[in-house]
Amino acid sequence: MDSPQSDQARWFTEEVQPHEASLRQWLQRRFPWLHEVDDIARESVIRLWHRRNSSTRGAIASPKAMLFAIARNAACDLARRRGIAKINAVAEIESLPVLDEHTDVAEHVSTRQELEFLAEAVRDLPDGCRQVLTLCKMYGYTPKEVAARLCISEHTVRAQIAKGMRRCAAYLRHRGIDGRHE
Repeated sequence: MDSPQSDQARWFTEEVQPHEASLRQWLQRRFPWLHEVDDIARESVIRLWHRRNSSTRGAIASPKAMLFAIARNAACDLARRRGIAKINAVAEIESLPVLDEHTDVAEHVSTRQELEFLAEAVRDLPDGCRQVLTLCKMYGYTPKEVAARLCISEHTVRAQIAKGMRRCAAYLRHRGIDGRHE
């Protein structure tokens, strides 16, 4: 009869260890911003080990699936702790160099007012929509990169961009700005 320790070692060697390399590769592809791939992978293995050895939990049906789910959650937790999902750079709109030296005072005031309305429109968006729109339109991230950063699907990113653009356009139209300049 095997001892509990040899059973645990066999389980780890057969059920977990073979997936560590593919877990690291998956983390690098799924979360390109993540520099702590080894740390997250190691932490995920430890969490899986503790979960298996917890007396209140039943057997783990698929250790590989559980390992990847734990790693995904750990990466998303790290993103939230770092504030990656908290982008509030709307104030930067006002500092954009959109005026050249040949712009007259009336145009300057008009453009400045339009930028202030745009900043207000973006600030009025729901948090998730504002984050997605800011990352894509101000920082130039692709929908795939934003999806990875915020731990959401690309479809959700595209839907939030469309929703944000429609709401900003409606906000500006309501204030007499149609967005078409000569």
